[in-house]
Amino acid sequence: MNDSESKKPVILVIDDEVQIRRLLRVCLEMNGYEVVEAATGESGLQEAVRCQPAVVLLDMGLPDIPGLAVLKRLREWSQTPVLVVSVRYREEDKIAALDNGANDYITKPFGTGELLARLRVILRSIQPQPRAEVFRSGPLSVDLTTRTVKVDGRTVKLTATEYSLLLMFVRHAGKVLTHGQLLREVWDMKDADKTGPLRVYVGYLREKIEANPAKPVLLVTEPGVGYRLVVES
Repeated sequence: MNDSESKKPVILVIDDEVQIRRLLRVCLEMNGYEVVEAATGESGLQEAVRCQPAVVLLDMGLPDIPGLAVLKRLREWSQTPVLVVSVRYREEDKIAALDNGANDYITKPFGTGELLARLRVILRSIQPQPRAEVFRSGPLSVDLTTRTVKVDGRTVKLTATEYSLLLMFVRHAGKVLTHGQLLREVWDMKDADKTGPLRVYVGYLREKIEANPAKPVLLVTEPGVGYRLVVES
């Protein structure tokens, strides 16, 4: 094995469907990834220990133990990014996965282009960051040292709450943050049903960072689940 091959990101696919594993292997290997497969939750956890993957693609409907249980057990000892790939499309399934440590969630059937894009976002998010962090996405820049926010080079003034909310999105850029996560971290609220303050302040942020707040392209809504800050070149 040469150096370039040894540095390929390893993707662990935990899914009991042979056809899905075959599709993912072909797609991922064609795009420069190394693929390790597991057909059960238990074997997936064992492979996660053995191969130390860059990302885990996890199905929720496994034959031995539920995918959510696999996720919880993985999170007991590892922060390896997990992208859930599941036929389950209900909001409560997505929220449960995200609240228990999944980095993102995509439903079957899915487009391979979208899957690869979500993988790239996850891999970018785990790259080491320089000490003087300046987050950039499209026209938006956030200097985390000076707490300066700019849009197209123009300084934007935020309130303390607006900045705290934006900081949550920046720290988890590209990831879906649920209503519950945001309410707990920014407002210290445990009732995820009381989303009024969150919706209001997301609206305030969009007014200040989006070119067209009515059609946001940076701070986008994941219907019924939460919000995501898009990472653009």
